[in-house]
Amino acid sequence: MAKVFISDLVLRDGHQSLIATRMRTEDMLPICAKLDSVGFWSLEAWGGATFDACVRFLREDPWDRLKELRKALPNTRIQMLLRGQNLLGYRNYSDDVVRAFVKKSADNGVDVFRIFDAMNDLRNLRVSIEAVKASGKIAEGAISYTTSPVHNIPYFVGLAKEFEAMGCDTLAIKDMAGLLTPATTAELVKAIAAAVKMPIHMHSHATSGLSAMCFLRAVENGATILDTCNSSFGEGSSHTSTESMVAALAGTEYDTGLSLPLLQEITAYFREVRKKYWQFESAFTGVDSRVLVNQVPGGMISNLSNQLKEQGALNRMDEVLAEIPRVREDMGFPPLVTPTSQIVGTQAVLNVLTGQRYKSVTTEVKNYLQGRYGKTPGEVNAQVRSIAIGSAEVITCRPADRLEDEMDKLRGEIESIAKSEEDVLTYAMFPELARTFLQERAAGTLKPEPLLPVGSNLSSGPLYSPSEFNVSLHGETYHIHITGSGRPGEEQRPFFVSVDGVQEEVIVEALNEVEVFGGVIGGGKSKPKESGPKAGSKRPRPSHPGHVTTAMPGAIVDVLAEPGKKVKAGDPVLVIEAMKMENEVQAPISGIVINVWIAKGDSVTPDEALMEIQPE
Repeated sequence: MAKVFISDLVLRDGHQSLIATRMRTEDMLPICAKLDSVGFWSLEAWGGATFDACVRFLREDPWDRLKELRKALPNTRIQMLLRGQNLLGYRNYSDDVVRAFVKKSADNGVDVFRIFDAMNDLRNLRVSIEAVKASGKIAEGAISYTTSPVHNIPYFVGLAKEFEAMGCDTLAIKDMAGLLTPATTAELVKAIAAAVKMPIHMHSHATSGLSAMCFLRAVENGATILDTCNSSFGEGSSHTSTESMVAALAGTEYDTGLSLPLLQEITAYFREVRKKYWQFESAFTGVDSRVLVNQVPGGMISNLSNQLKEQGALNRMDEVLAEIPRVREDMGFPPLVTPTSQIVGTQAVLNVLTGQRYKSVTTEVKNYLQGRYGKTPGEVNAQVRSIAIGSAEVITCRPADRLEDEMDKLRGEIESIAKSEEDVLTYAMFPELARTFLQERAAGTLKPEPLLPVGSNLSSGPLYSPSEFNVSLHGETYHIHITGSGRPGEEQRPFFVSVDGVQEEVIVEALNEVEVFGGVIGGGKSKPKESGPKAGSKRPRPSHPGHVTTAMPGAIVDVLAEPGKKVKAGDPVLVIEAMKMENEVQAPISGIVINVWIAKGDSVTPDEALMEIQPE
C-alpha cells in the first residue's frame, strides 16, 4: 500500500483557480474512466464555487453533475468543499438546512466532506460534522491556515485536537493563499501529528512557488495525504502538479504507487479541453511572491485592481495593499478566505479612497464586528467597533443559534417550480438565481454561456459608446468593458466584453440604431426612435456639501430617504453594493432631502450626485 496518498483537484479547484470554474460536465465525463483507474485517495469534484458556476454560467444542475460523476467514478471517493454553516452560499444557514444539504450531498455521491470556517470558529462546523458522521461519510475538518500574532503552532494544534474531539476522520491543513514555508510546514505537521491520531491531509496553493517544497517537508513529518492537481490545470495560483509530486516520491519510502504514464494520458486530454476555455484564462495565475508579505491572494488582487481602475485610482493599489493588513489587524486577524477576504479588502479600498479610515463602513463589516460571522481569532479594535456599530449588541453565542428552521419556509417559497428537495436546496443557496434557473429549466430554455472559437480576436473591431460600465443583475454588480464587436448592420451582432476581468461574448439582436460620433450602435432595420433622457436619469456632478455621493462605483440596493425627509449628518440615506459588499451611505450634512436622482437597482459612480440635501 502507498505510504503517501494523492487527492487530485482537477475537477474542482484546478479549473476554479485558472479558468474561473468554467469546465462543463460534458468535458469531465469522457476522462472519468481513466481518472477512476489511477487509485487516488479522492477526487475533489464538487463544492466550492462549482455549485454557483453551474447554475449561474453553465446552466447545469449541480446535483445532476454530482450524480453523473458518481456513476462515472465507481471506485474513487468524491470529495467536496463545504463552508460549514455557510454551506455553499454566502450567509449562515439554519441547522435544518445544513443537515438537509449534507444528507442530499451524501445521498447523491459525496464521500468526503472537507469542512472549514473562515474564522476557524469551530462552533460553525459542529452541525455539519455531525451531519456527515450521521450519513456514514468521511468528515474532514479543515484548518484555515494564516499568519498573525495570534496564529501560531499551539493555536493550530489546539484546533486539530478540537476537530478530533468532534469526531473528524481526517484533518486538512488548508493553506488557501500559499503562505506556508518549508520550515514552518515541518514544524506544524510534526506538532499536529504528535497531538492527534487523524491522518493529516495537506492543501497548499502554489501561488508563492513554495508548495512542492512544503509537501516534501510535510510527508517527512507525518502527513499522509497530499492535494495536487493534474499539470494541465496545475501550478501558479492552482496547486502543485500531480505528476511532479508522484515523480518526486517515486522510489522513496513515500512512493505513491501511482502510474506516471497513466497520469500523462489524462494530462493530454485536459490540455486539449483547456483550450476550449481560453476566453476565461486569467492574467493572475502565475507565481506571485507578494502574497507572502501582504497575504492577498492573486484573485483578490485582481478584484481590487478592477475596482480601483473603475475610479481612475489604479495608481493607489500600493496604498490599498498597505491598508489591508491594518484593517485585518483592526478586525482581529481573520484568515483572508471567502468571505473575510472580500470583507477586509473592500473596507481597505473605502478607507483609502475616502481619505479617512472607517468614514464609510460596509454592512458586512458591521455584521462581522457584531459577531454575526462568528468569534474573531484575535481582539477587535474597540474604537473601530464603536465607529461601526455604536452600542449595538455584540453576539457571543454561535450565530446560527439565533436562526429559526428554514426548510419549510423555503419549500413554500419555491414549491411551484421545485421538483425535488435538491431544487429547494439550490434555491436556499442562491434564491433569485435559482428561481430563474428552475423556471428556464421547466421551459426548456436553459443555455450555457457561449464558448468563443479558439483564435477569436477579442480586441478587433471598433468600439462604441458606452464602452465601460456597471450592470446590476439579480443583486450582483458586474463591471463590463467592451473590447470589440461585430460589424454594424448585422442583425445578430457579437460584442466581445470583459466581465469582472473575464472575457465573454454577448450576442445582441439589434432592434434599432442611433448615431454615435458618426458611427452606429446596433444594426436593425427599424428607424431610430425619438427619445430623450428620462426624468431623473441625468445626475449632476457633486458641487456642494449637500450632494450625497458614493466612494465606490456599484449598484443601489436601497433608498432610505425621499424628498421632504429631514435627516441629520451621519444618518444612512441609501445602501450601495460594491465588490459584492453592501455599504450604507450617510448624509454629509443635516437638512431636508430635496432631490433624489437614483432608484433601487441603478448603477452609480463616485463622480455623480445621488441625492441633494438642503441645510435648514
